[in-house]
Amino acid sequence: MTDCIFCKIAAKEIPASVVYEDGEMLCFKDINPAAPVHLLLIPKVHFDSLAHAQPEHEALLGRMMMKVPQIAEAAGLTNGFKTQVNTGKGGGQEVFHLHIHILGRPA
Repeated sequence: MTDCIFCKIAAKEIPASVVYEDGEMLCFKDINPAAPVHLLLIPKVHFDSLAHAQPEHEALLGRMMMKVPQIAEAAGLTNGFKTQVNTGKGGGQEVFHLHIHILGRPA
C-alpha cells in the first residue's frame, strides 16, 4: 500500500523510534502516547484491520501476540500492561493498518 504511514515506517521511508523488529513485525513508540509507555506493534505485511485478517494471517497474529509480553517486559512493564486493537472507525481506529497498542507504566 503506497499511502499507508505504517507501511512507510516498516519500509524505513519514515523514521520511527523502533524498539523491536524482525522479518515479520515492527514495534515502535507511539508519537502521541496515551500512557508513559505506548508502543505500536505492526505486521510488515499490510492489512487494514483485524476484521480484514485472512486465514493466511493466523500464524503471524499468533506470533505477534506471543511477542507482546517480551516487548512489554523489555520496555519496563514488569507489573503488567494493556493491549488494545482498535478495529474500524467505530472502534477508534485511526490508521488503517492493523496494529496492537501496548500500554502501561514502568515498574
